[in-house]
Amino acid sequence: MNHVIETRDLSFAYGRQRVLHGINLTVAPGSFYALLGRNGAGKTTLLKILAGLLVPRQGSTNTLGRDSRRLQPEDWTAIGYVSESQPLYDWLTGEELIAFTRPLYPNWDEAFCDKLLKRLQLPLRRKVRSYSKGERMKMTLLLAMAFHPKLLLLDEPFSGLDVLAKEQLISCLLEATDQEQWSVVFASHDLMEVERLADVIGLIDDGELKISEPLESLQGRFRKIEVFSLGAVPVIDSSMLQAARVENGFSFIETAYSPARELELQQRFGARIEVTPLALRDIVLALLTAGVVPYE
Repeated sequence: MNHVIETRDLSFAYGRQRVLHGINLTVAPGSFYALLGRNGAGKTTLLKILAGLLVPRQGSTNTLGRDSRRLQPEDWTAIGYVSESQPLYDWLTGEELIAFTRPLYPNWDEAFCDKLLKRLQLPLRRKVRSYSKGERMKMTLLLAMAFHPKLLLLDEPFSGLDVLAKEQLISCLLEATDQEQWSVVFASHDLMEVERLADVIGLIDDGELKISEPLESLQGRFRKIEVFSLGAVPVIDSSMLQAARVENGFSFIETAYSPARELELQQRFGARIEVTPLALRDIVLALLTAGVVPYE
């Protein structure tokens, strides 16, 4: 299997409201793919389509080599799905919920489940309805991982979690996926954790996939450039964002950085320049503010 997920010209609408348009996406086996974007950009809808919970209006989508519109029960034993608002049978205790779920998955691994329980420190004898948000998310993740899925689809798994709960979730994900070579597609607003986890970044805006690029490549080509010159702010190139006057000069974000580009800028401006790498948060904010995709 070349890709665990592949979409072609995927579109979806709720009535007349367009949510996704022309999504072309591939996810390689064993990778962490992060979906980023504003609220309402279409990330949750895309994950539901990949999981077979929604049917696209146009285009095609394949999940683990099968048309996502035709996923069979046996396919679901290889897919773990976790969402922030996922319902649980909360009248059961944690222990009872695990016992209820276990027979549904032929590949359920009791030893692995016990290992996850120790890491996540869940209160198994309490009713699930009494769980905190972090405990509910940890339980949902355990139920999605204990059967060794080939693919994990996670919708805002870190939202509202305290530092300890977040760290427990992330350490479990990293350890399990490293050992198992699972593929993970996750939507998150927590850009610090995305930067820690993701191999590839997909940025969705206004229902369109604006960027799909390895994180290392994305961070490699973005730099903040400060030019120490009192001359006028120049007409910017297509690769520059957010050009603005600052004290003792002007600054902009360069989206096509390379050592050769730095030398070119140095010669062009004839002034001292300072080059600073950007965190993922600053890159995403710059792209969303610009509303366009510079430099491909």
